[in-house]
Amino acid sequence: MTSTHSTPMSPQSPHSNPPTSRSPLAGPPAGPPPPFPIRLSGPIVEGFGRGSAELGIPTANIPIAGLSVGGNEDVESGVYYGWAGVDVDDSGKRIEGENGGRKGGVWGMVMSIGWNPYYKNEKRSVEVHILHTFPHNFYGARMNLLICGFIRPEYDYVSKESLIEDIRVDIEVGRRSLEREAYLKLKGERYLMEFQGEGHENEVSD
Repeated sequence: MTSTHSTPMSPQSPHSNPPTSRSPLAGPPAGPPPPFPIRLSGPIVEGFGRGSAELGIPTANIPIAGLSVGGNEDVESGVYYGWAGVDVDDSGKRIEGENGGRKGGVWGMVMSIGWNPYYKNEKRSVEVHILHTFPHNFYGARMNLLICGFIRPEYDYVSKESLIEDIRVDIEVGRRSLEREAYLKLKGERYLMEFQGEGHENEVSD
């Protein structure tokens, strides 16, 4: 089943009423339609501290300035899914490669780009939930994102419980969507494991 929101557009006001039923998949089975996949890269920074503490859903955040690196400033606010390459191991520890380079791993991810209307953020944010449990924090690590599709727009939730419920649905939609062959093969993109060099703005700041 194809998501009705397959193409990012300019940011818009949050939708007020979440749908009562959700599609189990996002994006066509043949693979990401243009403009996907979208590449986004940046250092992991400390966010608002709500993901783990209040929602029980930890996030790895990158500076919003990272959107401008790939010319994606006008991407629609909402929830997306794809792959995340991070220069850490399965425990969240940084990995030194040969000749001073970095090594790492690739995991599925679901991410939010936007204002998070429930919390009335004053700044737009990029918050990434990696589909893996890490025992350690890894602030400062490099994260390369390959955004494969759009799940849903932002909603202005009436309660924290309804927000959490929808985020958990987002996670399952993203997980199932990435299991399809056309999306699974994108996990092997070389870009995801390139943590230094041209095309990666290693000093992105707010």
